[in-house]
Amino acid sequence: MSTPQLHKTEVDLDGLMRVLGQHLYSTPNVVVRELVQNAHDSCTRRAHEQSDAPQPAISIRANPSEGWLHVEDNGAGLTHEEIQTYLATVGRGRTRELREDGADGLIGLFGLGFLSTYVVAERTEVWTTSHKDPATAWRFTSRSGHQYTIEEAPARNVGTCVSLQLEDAHRSLAQMGPLRSLLEKYCSLLSIPLTLEGYGPINGESPPWRDADASALKRRKQAMAFAERYEQRFAPLCTLQVRDDGDGPPGARVEGLLWIQDGSSYGSADNRNVSVFVRGMLVDDDARHLLPEWASFVGAIVESDQLVPTASREDLQRDEFYAHARNTLARSLMTELARLASDEPHTWRRVVRRHNEALLGCSLAAPGLFDLVADELTVPTSMGDLDLEAILRRSAGTVYVSQSERPGVESLLYRARDIPVVLGQRYGALGFVQRYCDARTGAVHLIGDGADERMLGVQPKDALDARLLEWFGADDLEVLAARYEPKSLPFVALVDRKQELKARIEDDKADAAMGAATLALARSFTKTIEKRATQLLYVNLACPAIEAVLECEDQDRQASGVRLLRAVLGMLTAQDDLRGTPTLDEALIDLQHAVCALTGAEGGAQP
Repeated sequence: MSTPQLHKTEVDLDGLMRVLGQHLYSTPNVVVRELVQNAHDSCTRRAHEQSDAPQPAISIRANPSEGWLHVEDNGAGLTHEEIQTYLATVGRGRTRELREDGADGLIGLFGLGFLSTYVVAERTEVWTTSHKDPATAWRFTSRSGHQYTIEEAPARNVGTCVSLQLEDAHRSLAQMGPLRSLLEKYCSLLSIPLTLEGYGPINGESPPWRDADASALKRRKQAMAFAERYEQRFAPLCTLQVRDDGDGPPGARVEGLLWIQDGSSYGSADNRNVSVFVRGMLVDDDARHLLPEWASFVGAIVESDQLVPTASREDLQRDEFYAHARNTLARSLMTELARLASDEPHTWRRVVRRHNEALLGCSLAAPGLFDLVADELTVPTSMGDLDLEAILRRSAGTVYVSQSERPGVESLLYRARDIPVVLGQRYGALGFVQRYCDARTGAVHLIGDGADERMLGVQPKDALDARLLEWFGADDLEVLAARYEPKSLPFVALVDRKQELKARIEDDKADAAMGAATLALARSFTKTIEKRATQLLYVNLACPAIEAVLECEDQDRQASGVRLLRAVLGMLTAQDDLRGTPTLDEALIDLQHAVCALTGAEGGAQP
C-alpha cells in the first residue's frame, strides 16, 4: 500500500479574482459604499494609532467628462509594506486585525471591498501617505487586480486618495446626480463627515435616535424626514420608536425608527420596507424579514453595531444578534401601536382606516394586536362594512357568514330580516369573526351548513307537492317545501357545506391526499353527519307565483308558468353553478318561450 502524499491546494488567481470581483456583489454601484467604508476605517484606524490625529474627514470628487471618481480621506494611510500586505492581498485587511484586537468603530471585516473597484474601473490608482512616514508618498496602480505597480509619488498630506478611471458602462458613477443619490443612500448615518464636491455635507443631519438632547418636537420632525427619505413607495403616516429592552446577547443594541405607511393595504400584500445600517453604513435595504410577517404596512430604519453582514455586505447573517433585532422590532411595534391608540387617537383612527383589511388578517397572527384592534375594525358584509358589535346587535347575537364568492340567493333572505351577512371569503374576515366571537360573545353561523332551515320555515315532507319535485328536482338536488319572507322570493338554493365535506373526506382519493391519522380523525367527524343531498332547493309555498302555478287548471298555462319559474330559478342560481338547475342560457331561453306562450306570441310553442 502506497504512503499518502501531502499536497498543497492550488489557487487559480485569475478565476478567483473574476468570481470575487464580478460576482460577489449584486450591483457595481456598491463600489461607492466600499470605498467610503475603507476611507472611514482608515480615519478610525488613525485615531486608534495616533493620539493627536486630526478631525477625520472624507471627500468625494468626480470628473464626469473624463470619467474619473476620487474618494479621499485624511486617515492613517499606507506604507509600502502595508500596500503589499493588505491592499494587494485578497482576503486580508488591517481592519479585521484591529477588530480582533478589540478596536471599536470599524466597519470592514473581510478584506474584499477593494475588489469592487476592478468591476467598474479601467484603471485603479491609490495615492497614499502613512502617518508613520509622512515624508514619503506612494502610488499604487492596477488595471485588473492581477498585476500592480508601486512607485514613490510626490509628497502629499497624510491619508489616501483612491482614483478610478471608470469604464464607459459605469461612467454614471461620476455623474453628480446619481453619485449624490448613492452616497445619501449608503452613507447618511456615517459618523465621520462626508462631503461631495459641489454639494457639501452628505451626512450632516443626525438621526433622531442619536440626538438625546433634542426636544420631542424636533425628534418627531427628524424622524418623519428620515422615514420620508427611506420610504420610496408610500408617504409615512406616523413614526414609532424602536425600544431595545436590553434582553439580548451581551453587547447587543438595536436602535432606529418604525413608521406606518399612508397607502391603503389590501389582503396579504407585503409592503414591508426595512433598511439596516451597521456602524453607520447601509448593508441591506430590503431586510423585510426583520419585521413580523403580519406587519405588511410597516417600514423601518435599523441601526446596530452587532449585526454581522455577509461577505458581500448586502445581507445579514442569521445569528443571535439578528434574532434579537427581530424580537426588538416586533415588541417595539406592538408597544408603540398601543401607545398610539392611547395617546394619539386621531392618528390611530387613520391607521385603522388605512389598513383595516390587512389588520383583519394581521390580528389573527398577533394576539396582542387582536386585543388592540378587535373593537375598531370593520368586516365586509352584505350591508356594507360594519364592526362586530353592530353586527351582533342587528342579528340577535349570531354572526352569519357566507363563504360564497358572490352573494347568493340566500342573502336576500337575510336582507329581508335586516340581518347583515359577513362576506367570509374576503381576506381575514371569517377568522377574525371566529376569534372575536370566541373572545367576546356571540355565535358564528356559516350559511350553507344545513342549519339555515330554521330561517326558512321548512314544512313537513308531506307538504311537498309531488309536482314541485317533478318540475324542479334533479340528481343530488333535494327539493324542500318552505314558507319564508320575502314572499316575492320563490326559491332559495343552498349548498350544504357539511355534505360537501363528508363527500370529500369519504372519497377514496382522500387516502392519497391526507395522512392516515388526520384522515381517521376527519372521518370520525363526518360519520356523525347524516347523509343527504349536497344541494338543497327550498320552494317558497308562500310565494304567490308558486301558489298560482300549483292552482292553475289550464295545463298549457301551467306549463308556461313552470317554464317561467324555471327561468327565474336559473337566473337566481346561475352564479352559483348549482347542478340540476338551469344554466343561464337555458334560463333565458325558458324565459323567452314562457313569455311568448303566455302572450300568444309566435314561438311560444317551441321546445
